[in-house]
Amino acid sequence: MSKNHEEQDKLMMNTMYWWGIPSFFKCNFQENIENTDIAFVGVPHSTGNGTTERDQHLGPRAVRHVSGSLRRVHMKYEFSPWEVARINDLGDVPLPEANNNEACIRDISNFYKKLSDSQVKPVSIGGDHSITGGILRGISGKGSKLTDGQSVSLLHIDAHTDTFDNLDHFLGARDSAAHWASFCVREGLINAETSIQVGLRGNTRTLDWLKPSYDLGYKVVTMDEYKKLGLVQTVEKIKSTLGSKPVYITFDLDCLDPTIAPAVSNLEPGCNGFSIDEAISLIQAVKGLNVIGGDIVCLMPTKDNPNNMTSMVAASVAFEIMSQIAWNIK
Repeated sequence: MSKNHEEQDKLMMNTMYWWGIPSFFKCNFQENIENTDIAFVGVPHSTGNGTTERDQHLGPRAVRHVSGSLRRVHMKYEFSPWEVARINDLGDVPLPEANNNEACIRDISNFYKKLSDSQVKPVSIGGDHSITGGILRGISGKGSKLTDGQSVSLLHIDAHTDTFDNLDHFLGARDSAAHWASFCVREGLINAETSIQVGLRGNTRTLDWLKPSYDLGYKVVTMDEYKKLGLVQTVEKIKSTLGSKPVYITFDLDCLDPTIAPAVSNLEPGCNGFSIDEAISLIQAVKGLNVIGGDIVCLMPTKDNPNNMTSMVAASVAFEIMSQIAWNIK
């Protein structure tokens, strides 16, 4: 067999999700940080959501399972991120106190501080949305090498604000999925004035549900406003808001329509969510900006279809976020 045939066979096998040892996108698996530009990291954490839907900790394993079949070139950008950047799977954040949310957020922060110190840009798969607070405590703000000590501009794509300041805690969790978008602003990790929340459509309990986000300084595009603005104007608003600061992307799968992503905690079926094409276009608004990381959260694989549809969607979003980082390395 010629060398060319061997390379073609290897390429084919590396895109079979069921073959080999599962890692994110069949990347090299290593627990050390060396020789890494972009790190895929699993964050198997569920106790920040505070609800009975706690199987979100199974998300990283589910995405590893299917992501091999999505190890592809970027068709729109016409490049292969795997060829321009050193991209590795650094495993899962160790969470020995998994049922203690605040301890987990501390451990997440410590893990990501090491990545920041090595200037490794993370793409994380959770896990509930509280992980974003822990990640940003590790990679943003004063002392961060990834942001050069700056706070990040946040692209937050979600059905919910996660700025529920009227709650002291969420069913016992304080650094919770309901609070991270507030305390990260107050701690100097997010610059709300240069950050934007897109797709908000939660079935809220009070009519002033957006007030905390506005008070903090976030730009907001609700789903109703998105329908009026349209995709092109929303993308332009994202670009003009984020500016030249380091950018972090957080993507809650509940922003998608439930028909596309049914295996999600806190589903919002009352009105349409984003299509996958719309979601990918919103992420691509950051092309060429200084994207220092991102996460995908709230996958609940125990609710998924037999074809693992939501896990595949999560992997597709992870590929897109990673590609925005790799584009700047190209």
